[in-house]
Amino acid sequence: MTIKNSWWSCDEQRKWEASVSRRSVLLGAGFSLAMWTGARSALADLTVATQARDRPHDVLVYVFLRGGADGLNIVAPYAEDAYYRRRPNLSIAAPKDARTKPEARLLDLDGFFGLHPALAPLLPSYREGQMAILHAVGSQDGTRSHFEAMAAVERGLAFEGPGPSSGWIARHLSSTEKQADSPLRAVAFGGTMPDSLRGASNTVALESITDFKLETDDDRRAHLERSLLSLYSEGRDEVAHAGQETIKVLDALRKIDPNQYKPSNGATYPATDLGSGFRQTACLIRAKLGLEVACLDRTGWDTHFAQGSTVGILALSLDDLGKSLSAFVRDLGREMAGVTVVVMTEFGRRLAENSSLGTDHGRASAMFVLGGGAAGGQVYRRWPGIEDYQLDETGDLRVTTDYRDVLAEVLRNRLGSDRLDTIFQGYAPKPVGIVKAAL
Repeated sequence: MTIKNSWWSCDEQRKWEASVSRRSVLLGAGFSLAMWTGARSALADLTVATQARDRPHDVLVYVFLRGGADGLNIVAPYAEDAYYRRRPNLSIAAPKDARTKPEARLLDLDGFFGLHPALAPLLPSYREGQMAILHAVGSQDGTRSHFEAMAAVERGLAFEGPGPSSGWIARHLSSTEKQADSPLRAVAFGGTMPDSLRGASNTVALESITDFKLETDDDRRAHLERSLLSLYSEGRDEVAHAGQETIKVLDALRKIDPNQYKPSNGATYPATDLGSGFRQTACLIRAKLGLEVACLDRTGWDTHFAQGSTVGILALSLDDLGKSLSAFVRDLGREMAGVTVVVMTEFGRRLAENSSLGTDHGRASAMFVLGGGAAGGQVYRRWPGIEDYQLDETGDLRVTTDYRDVLAEVLRNRLGSDRLDTIFQGYAPKPVGIVKAAL
């Protein structure tokens, strides 16, 4: 949402000056800021306090792969004969298969699992201990319905049904809410607000940062900022503090332009929606405006037909994910020490390929955690096996780790949450060891 203001006449400006009060200046300065959030009050929404920008906890970047991503080809159990028997057309050659070109082979992770070659840009992060992988993870939802499974995961439930209507991220934000939180505390890049953020204040969904930049002519902005400075430069109370912070916010937002943002360390983001989302997330992190959570979606994982192995729909989607995420890691460099990225999906795919050279809805899948807090360089799993007798009753990879165990570990160890009982009501998370505790 962009608000443009037309030129004022002298009479209009004199009338405005005559009616200025401490609160009206704030509201006039931040009208569009208040519109972003719809939270508590205009004054509270305008306040971006120093402690919000300097929170000691990680920024969470939550990436949801919508459609049911095939964990069995993303992180393939190539050491299992059943993988090749049940996927004669879709399986990917083992890392040392001399009959296949190297670029069409799995990338070895631990002698048992191999990473899809389209995710080669992420292999350095894995080898450097900055990326951890969890396999056979999922919810307890057995409907294999996208709607039901996504609703359960985004609400932080075992399965869709009775429970809090708010999202799990929203409950985390509410449990750690402070009076001076940033209006940009949580941002979702996309056309709609994801259910994981529903129920929280200080959140916004947008296609681009430029959608909510405050635009006004230079003369009026300069006059407004001078008025704010004169009113609040010496003040000590809450209203004065909000006025001082409003000036900082307006100035920072005016300088944010994702189109002019220059990534560091030679990073190049792909020209895709996901690449743009990661690029803008990096831009906001660097702007230090109090961002705590960024939510990114990537659709296209419902591969019932033409899934392919190293070429096809899945490979194209993974190419986008790998390049976008690796550009983000390269761009932030050492700043990744204060960022945790979680990549997950609502469910996996069936072990056996179908007659359309695709895979149908399954159960367990794979999950990635990246960042300075990841206990990386390994694949975590309680592997159930994929022989017929080891699969669930419908022939799918069984869920052996509840997805909430991973999210809880991220919240506790990297985001400083001590309210897991509120966030995941009725569930006692079990330790996984995939996320290191902050120092």
